[in-house]
Amino acid sequence: MPLNDAQRPLYEVKANLFKGLAHPFRIRILELLSSSSEVSVADLQAETGLEASHLSQHLAVLRRHRLVQSERRGSHVFYRLADPRVADLLAVARALLLSLLEADSAQLAHVDTLPTFGTAAP
Repeated sequence: MPLNDAQRPLYEVKANLFKGLAHPFRIRILELLSSSSEVSVADLQAETGLEASHLSQHLAVLRRHRLVQSERRGSHVFYRLADPRVADLLAVARALLLSLLEADSAQLAHVDTLPTFGTAAP
């Protein structure tokens, strides 16, 4: 069933949400923000090891996709999750990841039951 004109923008917003999540450092930043009410840019930089310019780019993506909010206080900028459900989303993603890894681990445990075959000639 194709998307109609009314549905397309909703799916685009949803896809953009996942685009905002689609980088390992952005996930890590969100995890750090999930464990605290707010975190300074300096602390985020120390925890991620990112250069200031790279951290700034990732934070801009997260802001653009409305996953985080920022507040300037003097010369410091603090970030927090825009919605506490972002932490719930990360928790569900982690649970799913663990399930997938467990399934992979169970499959790997049975690799030695596969039949052997000749090795390629050097």
